[in-house]
Amino acid sequence: MRILIISQYFYPENFRINDLCFGLQENGHKITVLTGKPNYPNGKFYKGYSFFKNRFEKINGIDVYRSNVFPRGSGSGFKLFINYISFVLFGFFKLFFIKGKFDKIFVYAPSPITVGYLGIFASFLFREKPFLWVHDLWPESVKDAGGINNKFVLRLVDLMTRSIYYFYDSILVQSPDFKKYLIDQGVNEKKIIYYPYYAESFYRVVTPKNTIKKMFPEGLNILFAGNIGVAQSFDTIIEAARILRNKIDIFNFIVLGEGRDKQRVLNKISEYSLQENFKFLGSYPPDQMSDFFAASDALLVSLKDTKIFSMTIPGKMQSYLACGKPIIASLNGIGAEIIRNASCGYVSNSEDAEALANSICKLNKLSIEDRTRLGSNARNYYEKEFERNRLLKRLIDIFEK
Repeated sequence: MRILIISQYFYPENFRINDLCFGLQENGHKITVLTGKPNYPNGKFYKGYSFFKNRFEKINGIDVYRSNVFPRGSGSGFKLFINYISFVLFGFFKLFFIKGKFDKIFVYAPSPITVGYLGIFASFLFREKPFLWVHDLWPESVKDAGGINNKFVLRLVDLMTRSIYYFYDSILVQSPDFKKYLIDQGVNEKKIIYYPYYAESFYRVVTPKNTIKKMFPEGLNILFAGNIGVAQSFDTIIEAARILRNKIDIFNFIVLGEGRDKQRVLNKISEYSLQENFKFLGSYPPDQMSDFFAASDALLVSLKDTKIFSMTIPGKMQSYLACGKPIIASLNGIGAEIIRNASCGYVSNSEDAEALANSICKLNKLSIEDRTRLGSNARNYYEKEFERNRLLKRLIDIFEK
């Protein structure tokens, strides 16, 4: 099958669409990618790329057409808006340079949803119906994660989103709870297909490496991996740490990742004199994450208490499950439901610091055998619900229906 995949982000940027493209190619399908010049997350073009360089590449046998794009810069509202719109505008013209015919057109839409317009243009140009894979709910995500509350702006975003959905016959969603929201936006229920993330094959159960263990301090080590942003509700984690100082002798929150909220988080940790309980290790390549996960006692996922986040399966969830470690979750909705169904850890409500601290205390009291059992439950649930090869095959089945 010849598949055109449209995504604003692609390798060397770190997004799940990379492995999906490589996986489909490995399974004998011919993949072509339309994407932008890599500049996420730092807001500058990667080394070797510029506005006028690297317009076409071949990566692992995949033809990659790179549209010009204005870098996102610091990620401020205006620069982000220009970044999103520039990919749509430049991408429209880039479509005319893509050679060949396609059996399917697949659009990857984490944020922004504006990439959906390119799928519509491509469907007219190549005369194939496009598929849209939705990862965020607009305009709800703009309001909750982006902090935009202007009613006029939100209404415009809502109208834009509805117009995009209208042109797609098949809309894939990463969470089953997205379905009702899309129906409320006027999407025909028959169009909506639940298709979740999976974790790349390098997320697996491994033996802890001494080199990694030496990077961790003594005591109970709870690891958080991913973006340090407003959505992740680090204030809840910090408040839980304050509570835990009176309950556990030695504990640490190990943080892997960067994000726009990091400096504010560091300032608040200092304000409460919690520096001894937090260790920020920076960012590491995804294929090293399993080693860090293995060296921890449990993995932490947290989100703000909002409607949209209660409907979302956090992107790190599948990676955590695949690595077979206990999970501590400060979540509402579908994410919490997965942890409970998997019987792989402890769940507390979003932004409830007292309950989060209690969850960590419960984990601290467990024997090594009981923690291992929780980890095994996590891996078993992953293989049942989110295993990579099964989901790659399911995507092809969706295409062929």
